[in-house]
Amino acid sequence: MFTFAHFLRISCTLLLSFTLFSCQSNNKGLQMIEKTAFGKLADGHDISLYTLKNKSGMRVTVTDFGATVVSIVAPDRNDKFADVVLGYDSLTGYVNDKSYFGVIVGRYGNRIGKGKFTLGGKEYQLTINDGTNHLHGGMHGFHKVVWSAEPMHTDSTQSVKLTYSSPDGDEGYPGNVTVQVTYTLNERNELVIDYSGTTDQPTILNPTHHSYFNLTGSPTETILDHQLMIDAEYFTPVDSGLIPTGEAAA
Repeated sequence: MFTFAHFLRISCTLLLSFTLFSCQSNNKGLQMIEKTAFGKLADGHDISLYTLKNKSGMRVTVTDFGATVVSIVAPDRNDKFADVVLGYDSLTGYVNDKSYFGVIVGRYGNRIGKGKFTLGGKEYQLTINDGTNHLHGGMHGFHKVVWSAEPMHTDSTQSVKLTYSSPDGDEGYPGNVTVQVTYTLNERNELVIDYSGTTDQPTILNPTHHSYFNLTGSPTETILDHQLMIDAEYFTPVDSGLIPTGEAAA
């Protein structure tokens, strides 16, 4: 959890790397970032898709609704390409989604017990949307809003920077907060996610990305034989409501 002071800027980076053992390409340069229509919301907002591509053929598609990763088409060690994240084929799927497929969640990722926190001697009550707790920013968090999108590129990267401004009191959080999330695809088949934010009063901010990965490339195949290594000395056990107990277990 990050605690914001007055106009403090924070930044963190998530890097997802897809190893490419052998690949040859005849592409002479990066193609332009492709923008396509993805539908229209009930309030009339037009929603778009932005597809990032590198010379190896890897593709990442992002929508400005929820700053969501719709697909990641990446190669395996045999240079076979497949979409390795779960997603929907239509905007309606994301509007109705309750599983946070590929979205940016916030202002606060994960649960806040009973939706309460104290900052600067003042207690704040957030929206309750998960039993007795506050989850992933509330009923209308970052995942259910339209972000402004700005495509960017260099000689070796393609990016889309998404920006959203959350008003003071949004879901119970203090402070006007502007958040930027930048997805960057590089020539090492890495998807880099950078987060930054500003506020005009002390608040808390803990956004995160919420893709569901299946490295088989097929949602019909199990992930139970996937192996994940986390380089950490401790983990935080949770209670029956999935709230951390405060213990640091080895």
